[in-house]
Amino acid sequence: MEGDSVTLHSSVTSNQQDRVTWFFKDYRVAQINGAQSKICADAQCKEWFQDRLNVNQTGSLTITNIRNTDSGRYQVRITSRNIADIFSVTVHGVSAAKSVKEGETVTLDAGVIKKPKDLMTWYFNDTCIAEMTEDQCKICTNDQCEERFRDRLKLDNETGSLTITNTTITDSGDYKLNNSSSRFSIIRSFTVTVTYVSDSGSSSVTAAVVVVVVVVVLLLLLIPAVVFYTCQAVMKREYYIQLI
Repeated sequence: MEGDSVTLHSSVTSNQQDRVTWFFKDYRVAQINGAQSKICADAQCKEWFQDRLNVNQTGSLTITNIRNTDSGRYQVRITSRNIADIFSVTVHGVSAAKSVKEGETVTLDAGVIKKPKDLMTWYFNDTCIAEMTEDQCKICTNDQCEERFRDRLKLDNETGSLTITNTTITDSGDYKLNNSSSRFSIIRSFTVTVTYVSDSGSSSVTAAVVVVVVVVVLLLLLIPAVVFYTCQAVMKREYYIQLI
């Protein structure tokens, strides 16, 4: 998905004697030969990727902040071993920003169907909060994570998507998913914003209740006074009638 970082791994690990060359749509984009590496040696490659390519000593190619225009066929050739691997990369556009109100549930979509040998690791502000391997699932294995989320994290066993229930303001921040396999690695980033829910509605209800209570109390105080003055008026009237 747009904005991800993707690493493509060759089927073998290269050594100092290998010459590893990466191609995108038959254009050479990177080459590593021993300790020397060249990335985007021509103007067209620089225009396409704009310093978003990196190749490490094992021969793996990383594309950061990936875009729709990066979709296509990638090929790696290890000349000394006569090895060639082909990758088909498809980039989809998606918003990685999530905004919810306090108390709501938010799901961060992994965007893939988890394969048995994939390793999926979730991070919150660079701290590991969940991990899913072939046969087990771990959530909040450290005290800091447990104190922050308190059993509010859930992992989907099929997709690896992360769900946060009963969100709080402190859940706002940067979440990252690192999905690794033998053929590729994908780092997916999410920004979650949890907004405070104002209690003005409940305050209005409370104020209304207070007003009603005050009115009732005043009426209870007023009724005896009215009754008293009414009785006094009646007694005075009867007194005057007797005098007449």
